[in-house]
Amino acid sequence: MVRPSGLLTRQEEPVPLKSICVTLSIREFVAGVAATLNYENEEKFPLETFFVFPMDEDSAVYSFEAMVDGKTIKAELKDKKKAHIIYESAISHRHQAFLLEEDKCSRDVFCCNVGNLQPGSKVALTLKYVQELPLEADGALRYVLPAVLNPRYRCSGSPEDSCLDLKTPIVPLDDLPYAFSMTATVSSQHGIETIQSNCPLSPIEYLGDKKTSAQISLADGHKFDRDVELLIYYREVHTPSVAVELGNPKNNPDGLMKDPSAMVCFYPNIPEVEPSAICGEFVFLMDCSGSMQCPISKQDKSQLRIEAAKETLILLLKSLPVNCYFNIYAFGSSFEAFFPNSVKYTQDTMEEALRRVKLMRADLGGTEILTPLQVIYREPSIPGHPLQLFVFTDGEVTDTFSIIKEVRNHRLRHRCFSFGIGEGASTSLIKGIARVGGGTSEFITGKDRMQAKALRALKHALQPAVEDVSVNWDLPRGLSAKTLSPEQTVLYKGQRLIVYAQLTGTMPPEEGTGEVCLNYTLQGKSCENKVTFSLQPKLDDNFTIHRLAAKAFLQSMDIGFGETPAKTKKDVLKVSIDCGVISSHTAFIAINKDVNKPVQGPLACRDVPRPVLLCAAAPMTQCKRVVFGETYLVQLISLQNADGSWDLDEDLARILGISLKDLWSALPVKDADSSSWATVLAVVWLHAKAKHQKCEWELLEKKARTWINSNAGSIKKKLVKAAIAFTKSSVDPAVFGI
Repeated sequence: MVRPSGLLTRQEEPVPLKSICVTLSIREFVAGVAATLNYENEEKFPLETFFVFPMDEDSAVYSFEAMVDGKTIKAELKDKKKAHIIYESAISHRHQAFLLEEDKCSRDVFCCNVGNLQPGSKVALTLKYVQELPLEADGALRYVLPAVLNPRYRCSGSPEDSCLDLKTPIVPLDDLPYAFSMTATVSSQHGIETIQSNCPLSPIEYLGDKKTSAQISLADGHKFDRDVELLIYYREVHTPSVAVELGNPKNNPDGLMKDPSAMVCFYPNIPEVEPSAICGEFVFLMDCSGSMQCPISKQDKSQLRIEAAKETLILLLKSLPVNCYFNIYAFGSSFEAFFPNSVKYTQDTMEEALRRVKLMRADLGGTEILTPLQVIYREPSIPGHPLQLFVFTDGEVTDTFSIIKEVRNHRLRHRCFSFGIGEGASTSLIKGIARVGGGTSEFITGKDRMQAKALRALKHALQPAVEDVSVNWDLPRGLSAKTLSPEQTVLYKGQRLIVYAQLTGTMPPEEGTGEVCLNYTLQGKSCENKVTFSLQPKLDDNFTIHRLAAKAFLQSMDIGFGETPAKTKKDVLKVSIDCGVISSHTAFIAINKDVNKPVQGPLACRDVPRPVLLCAAAPMTQCKRVVFGETYLVQLISLQNADGSWDLDEDLARILGISLKDLWSALPVKDADSSSWATVLAVVWLHAKAKHQKCEWELLEKKARTWINSNAGSIKKKLVKAAIAFTKSSVDPAVFGI
């Protein structure tokens, strides 16, 4: 998968970055991270170094400081243009300077500059950030420390001064020239069930009778050759909560930091309802650029991205509801639509789409998403069929903000669901388009199966719309709440909703409480979720809730460098600087003013190599499915008709492992419709042989049972019992409603 090609930089130049040390503290569903970059100049002349690295888009970076010769120099957050002027001036006057900024093209790429690093000197740079942890479908909280920053495809019109334009050398993951270590503390009042990781860990040390905390560290010798992922399972994760944090009026007489802030966590109990009629226009935008030929992860036997994508499209096609409309776009440097316009979902259109999916290759060059998006949005709406857009990409682009803006401009006519494929996928792009498009985002890495996550998103898309969403506060007289989070318009079953608010006015005595209520309408029925909470703010020296609230505000208002309107930019700058949370318009700058004399000698530039998942064409053996049962599952699903039925033929017989003659002989009712018998057999096979992958075939199986109920009629019970007995399975007839 990864072919070592040696350092892509001159070997005789020592790399000034020697090590990265990460300290992680996870409390409930919030992570606090301190990352220290240790530099040393082993050369005989002063250096200026550049280190480009990935960060999760949701990270609220609030602190940057340098430790030089035992002295701490704390950086200030300033307007990005002013910060650059200060940095360049310091460098030209031979003073030591440090700069940290977001890339102009993407929120998930940062650049750290160290200017005038003296010969023999050592510097430790520490950046701190806080982050909400996403909740997975199985109840795990997911923390990822990105390692891989793949080259990103440059489109015409992209900014010319992106961090990614720096000619930083790239190296295979196994050849990183600096050391890496990470320690973590995890705590929850509900107790920890288990912790999993894609990287080897030292033995986990659990503390407390109820395992309320745990100490974690990576095993010795970890090379940071992949994204570090932790999956944390608490004993109870769906408990609504409200946390109130003290403000800092002394240092912030006005603005967001002055007053207490509240973080509300809802787990809406959205009831399961059957829509009266499922309809919609489903458009799948699939990345077929050259990088999709890479494996999903560095792990052995990892499936190729394009092969996983093709299987996923087959599952989605078979799971679509009858009478909907659909289309598929394959894109790279150019794009191809399967049909000139979205077509009605029939047996013929499904078979044509299936034929073309099987021919898809990762051969369309670069990654240009914007143009096919614009084409999709120019298509006229189909009355009664709201647009549901599914975007699959490895996210290696530089025009991130332009793409997000395009989706945002059409947010009222569609929902956008996005999928980041493989390590190094841009969290800024994937999360950004889902956030502004009212959908959900998923990342497929490690052992994740794209198929399961795509089907979960399709279930969300098929849910009846939750309408009239609002958050209302019931607080004591003299106290009010100003919501800082963007207005919530979409809710999905099983998802968490976090709301931030600023509390202004007079706080009540110690026993004071407040109530916050989430209201929404589902199919004309009013629903509400209430949480009662204490109004006694707690002190947090890091002001975690305030920083997260500021980040939520910035994500909704800061469209990106060069894209944010002038009026909005003023508000973005104020919140960013007041709260100390970096944005696309601000940067951290620190100058070492205590150096007695300017740095002497010519200044040399050194770029720190960054890791990239290199891949060439994978061996043919990688394209084969590893697990025997999964091969037959995909084949069985491929045979299903658009209406949900199966035909009784040689292809089905081969998958079932029974001769076609024996299948006909076992038909329990003479002259019965053979498709009814075939469909019952197929559903029994799914429950018996692929039960562990139910999340992938659940929708198409439901469509099959609906077809059986409509077509088998009075003989359904006989067919089901005969199929279970004939296949010698232990499937419960209740799955058929018997």
